[in-house]
Amino acid sequence: MSTAQLPTLSLAERDRRWAAVRALMRDHGVECLLLGGFRSRELYESYVSDDYNEGCVVFPLEGDPVVLTWAHLRVLRAYWSAEQGHELWVKDYRVATTGTAAAEVVREKGDFKSVGVIGWRSQAPTEIHGCIPATWWEEFSGALPGVTFKDLSEELSHVMLVKSQEELALIRYAASAGEAACRVMRDVTEPGVGEEVIFAEGTCEMLRHGIGLRYPQIVMNSGPQTLSWGPPRWTTRAEKPRTLQRGDLLQAELMPMCGNQEIQVQMTVSLNPMDPVNQKCEKVAREAYEVGLKTAKPGIKFSELVTAMAEPLRVAGCWAYTPLLHSISPHFLAGRPQINMENVDLGVRYQGSPAMRQRDAVLKAGMVFAYEPNACIERHRVNVGGTVIITENGCEELNVIPTHVTHK
Repeated sequence: MSTAQLPTLSLAERDRRWAAVRALMRDHGVECLLLGGFRSRELYESYVSDDYNEGCVVFPLEGDPVVLTWAHLRVLRAYWSAEQGHELWVKDYRVATTGTAAAEVVREKGDFKSVGVIGWRSQAPTEIHGCIPATWWEEFSGALPGVTFKDLSEELSHVMLVKSQEELALIRYAASAGEAACRVMRDVTEPGVGEEVIFAEGTCEMLRHGIGLRYPQIVMNSGPQTLSWGPPRWTTRAEKPRTLQRGDLLQAELMPMCGNQEIQVQMTVSLNPMDPVNQKCEKVAREAYEVGLKTAKPGIKFSELVTAMAEPLRVAGCWAYTPLLHSISPHFLAGRPQINMENVDLGVRYQGSPAMRQRDAVLKAGMVFAYEPNACIERHRVNVGGTVIITENGCEELNVIPTHVTHK
């Protein structure tokens, strides 16, 4: 795999983003914006820095921004890129190991009365309580008495979701890496092969494109019927990976990203014979995908698209375990309908009410969504899908292999 065609972002793209962020700041009456990256999934700081340093960016309404990170290692890493000819979007990199030190930078930039915050009360998969560490926030906010803080995470997410042509080039490149990984996983999946082999081959193929993977990188399970979903258990505990057998489904969700523009694909391989219930779920999931392609266009609401894609499930008596689709880069709009759930008992105890917020948006050209229709009957589940760009007249489908179940 050659990386000669790997797209990059220009300073013109930087200026476009900075202008959009400052327009948002003016609209909400904030004089400075703190963009938290830290250990978050969405890496918000990268939107204004084209970089990720496990810290944050202090971004004043007027004046130059400052990248703050936790160690000199990250600063010198950025400088090395610059020495190789990759111009940095932000010139001022500093180490600030406490929230108090970060507050000093805010004070240096101005006597602000109102500071916007990205990542304070953000919600994304695996991080539903924001991404800013509690101790850091206590130090930071405590060192800025009299300052009013306003969370603008969702507001910035709406800005980020509408992509420029340069960003769409990154999306398409990441989608090609995802498609290539699906091809490799399709070919290697056979009875007698362990999950770890398939996981390794898919990961290798994506990294071969010279890009990264968004946490949790690959979600995977296997078996004739299971609602297990997440990173393979053997990646986080001492548990032997499962070996595939005839009658199994190998289902995986891949999350490659290029320049912090993520895509997702849902790869399913059936090692036939396929259970009749799984066959029905496969048919319904594909129908939902096709409805999504026909329905998506600028001007309709995200919620309307979700309702349309849910109709095949409603008619067939299926239910959705995970969203049928969600926004991507960032992941903050999620469409999981609650149809046909009346008699579903997952056997899971809940403490309190679900905390996830329900959001909506009007679709615009340039938005990117992960289509991932899944259809469930009891504990049977089939998932297909790929990444889709909203265009002026409809949508552009970026993937092919993962949008159908591969039968072997």
